[in-house]
Amino acid sequence: MAPLSPPEPPELLDTVASLAVRKLRMEIQRLRLPQGVEGTYGCIRHPGASLAVPVLDDGRIVVLRQYRFAVQRRILEFPAGTLEPGEQPQPAMERELQEEAGYSASQWDSLGLLLPCPGYSDEVIHLFLARQLQPVSIPVAGDEDEDIEVLLMQPNELDAALAGGDEALDGKSVTAWYRARQLLSGQ
Repeated sequence: MAPLSPPEPPELLDTVASLAVRKLRMEIQRLRLPQGVEGTYGCIRHPGASLAVPVLDDGRIVVLRQYRFAVQRRILEFPAGTLEPGEQPQPAMERELQEEAGYSASQWDSLGLLLPCPGYSDEVIHLFLARQLQPVSIPVAGDEDEDIEVLLMQPNELDAALAGGDEALDGKSVTAWYRARQLLSGQ
């Protein structure tokens, strides 16, 4: 998969407001875009993230059912996490896989990059396929506000959950599953 093209930064005319919360920062700025248009734009600045589709040797998929306060419900998703300052995507994902799902992986394949909301966020998510999984012998403590249930699903069960709409699955996980299915089927 080709890397992202180099950025074409706008000219900053003025910062109207900035608000930092946890690992995110919201900026509202007056900008001149590369094509010359001027306007006021809001952007959520995000340090980036990693996500893995973990596949057990028997073909079952490790999926999380996690509570998300913004949508006020539990949704299905793959293990993922925000990059810490200076952290590289794969080591971050190795950490998150242990914390959230209780597994480590010895085979990692890149599934490319995802820009989940480029209309209002600069977040880049690095997607991976994690295989040759082993349960971690000592549970790794995750974030205190995480409410996670680890599920093991057959691929057809995950496909049915996607098709049926009975379970909500977030967009980054849908994209990662689509790309993982292509790699797993040899396409």
